[in-house]
Amino acid sequence: MKFALEDFFHYLTVERGLSQNTIHSYKRDLNQYHLFLQELNVDDWDEVARTHIMKYLHALNDKGRSSATVARFLSSIRLFHQFLVREKITNQDPSLHIETPKKERKLPKVLSSDDVDKLLNLQAKDPLTYRNKAMLEILYATGLRVTELITLKVSDLHLTMGFVRCMGKGSKERIIPLGDLAKEALEAYLNGPRAQLVKRKQTEELFVNQHGSRLSRQGFWKILKAVARQAGVTKEITPHTLRHSFATHLLENGADLRAVQEMLGHADISTTQVYTHVTKTRLKDVYRSYHPRA
Repeated sequence: MKFALEDFFHYLTVERGLSQNTIHSYKRDLNQYHLFLQELNVDDWDEVARTHIMKYLHALNDKGRSSATVARFLSSIRLFHQFLVREKITNQDPSLHIETPKKERKLPKVLSSDDVDKLLNLQAKDPLTYRNKAMLEILYATGLRVTELITLKVSDLHLTMGFVRCMGKGSKERIIPLGDLAKEALEAYLNGPRAQLVKRKQTEELFVNQHGSRLSRQGFWKILKAVARQAGVTKEITPHTLRHSFATHLLENGADLRAVQEMLGHADISTTQVYTHVTKTRLKDVYRSYHPRA
């Protein structure tokens, strides 16, 4: 059974060209699935039945996994069983006709404009704080995902024209405008501080750590938490919070939904529409707080 899993992961890497993060997620999901089947004494993929998959999904529910997580596990299992049939490793797909759990749609958490101002009011005084200010400014100015941010190259910046180019999910390129404050922070970082961090290394990475190597996702997460703490932002904040805030604040100020979809790199506009619900919720909060008869 293990050999079929390895073949599948190789297929995802070579034929599908998926990112390492996505492949890691498939590995985590399917290795857990495999362990569960072993506990049920299933030792061949031909022996897997619909009831086995249903038992696994119920076990995930019993562990308190969210419907979104269960849906993701089922999606991984489906893709894997389709692969087994296509490669003639098995002749039946037990995942067919299993209903996907309905996802609970949670509204994204966003920062208020005041909290964003606090976060971005970072006083740059050394190479690392110049870098941190530039990263936070560009993140809020563009709504980039964290992976997109840390993989930016210096050549992706077009400061004279006022835009940044990035490669999003599915290797789709998009162009996003930059505001004046983000441009100023990037110019300040590029005008000396970055060279001090890179030293003599030859690298095209825009944002580097103190050793001159590319910054990691975990590294950025630690930086964000530290800056938020120093700025006195008490609201829970994650790397995605600035992306959510970027989209919500644009829509609150009258931006076109299609334009926001394009800047965020969403394939489906329904993904972007969640931010319209956020703005409506915030309007209700304002109404309840300030209307005398609310």
